Amino acid sequence: MLTCDFLVIGGGVIGLSIARELRKRRSDARVLLIEKEPSCGAHASGRNSGVLHAGFYYSPDSLKAKFTRLGNERLTAYCEEKHIPLNKCGKLVVAKNAADLPSLDELFRRGQVNGIELQPLTEAEAKSIEPRVKTYQRALFSSRTSTVSPLHVVNAMQQDALDEGIQIQCNTAYRRRDDTRVYTDRDSIEAGYVVNAAGLYADKIAMDYGFSEKYRILPFKGLYLYSDEPAGAIRTNIYPVPDLRNPFLGVHFTITADGKAKIGPTAIPALWRENYEGFGNFNFGELLEVASRGLGLLTGAGFDFRRLAMEEVAKYSRGKMVALASVLAEGVAERNYHKWGRPGIRAQLLDITKKKLEMDFVLEGDNRSMHVLNAVSPAFTCSLPFASHVCDHIDKMMG
Repeated sequence: MLTCDFLVIGGGVIGLSIARELRKRRSDARVLLIEKEPSCGAHASGRNSGVLHAGFYYSPDSLKAKFTRLGNERLTAYCEEKHIPLNKCGKLVVAKNAADLPSLDELFRRGQVNGIELQPLTEAEAKSIEPRVKTYQRALFSSRTSTVSPLHVVNAMQQDALDEGIQIQCNTAYRRRDDTRVYTDRDSIEAGYVVNAAGLYADKIAMDYGFSEKYRILPFKGLYLYSDEPAGAIRTNIYPVPDLRNPFLGVHFTITADGKAKIGPTAIPALWRENYEGFGNFNFGELLEVASRGLGLLTGAGFDFRRLAMEEVAKYSRGKMVALASVLAEGVAERNYHKWGRPGIRAQLLDITKKKLEMDFVLEGDNRSMHVLNAVSPAFTCSLPFASHVCDHIDKMMG
């Protein structure tokens, strides 16, 4: 049997950052991190877009707004310190038509309140940054937005954690708990305090501890389609004005760390939690659970789930994805988009009492355990200050 002061479940960027912050605050503590996959970052942390967001999307009273600006600064500095390549290409947010302009103004207002540097641009000014961009009258430019390879960041954080004396045990899946003991598929662990950063399974583990009563994870599949055009064919990230009522940003252009363009992501309702490709990781119990929850959302949901599902499923088509992207830039042709990237699954939290998607980070815990229930985008950007926030809560709970 293993023993530790802190057990962190989940080896994504959030779990690694929390483990490192715990160790920093308590240099003599035994910190053990378990990860069910053969390596850290196998799920959302290694499959996300790699965008370091600036923080102007989020309502000023949200945790996301609070941590994104600081997270961008700290993660940018971390990448520079570790010599991880960053593409500081910025981001244009464009309007499709006159109806988008009020929301564009709201994004600028949020940026100002959140202390984010944003430039309002005319159409001509937007084209001086990206000659191929299409926008209606106006656009916004964020110079602080950049991109990085997310796995490079995860690998660097994992190595730092090991160097700092944190024990990491991969191929170790949580199974159940009783009192202070956690049982895995390998052994049992006597843990003083448990931190659940298990992503797609965070709600399941939290329920074992008496939490997540009104919350369940609803998985959404994100797909990107890569351009065959040479690096630099599009210079900057191009995003549409999002629907600010839901947490998805719509199909957009992301420029990778090496300068190539990709379009996406989708937000297709997944059929089970790790429904990446075909019937891989198929779980019949999860299929029933997710399907029944989806059917329940067709009526009375706090958002239009039926329309969202139908629009997103259509994005399995390359033609549909390219058509959506062609609204944002000139010369976007299906012949240049053949390769799909590795799918990712967004562990989106649903409030089952209100039938609405949670827009902000959600934590629940007590003096024995802490559960990160909603750590969706921009959690990658926010990971370092968010880990401090989680550890502040743990400090308070432990007295």
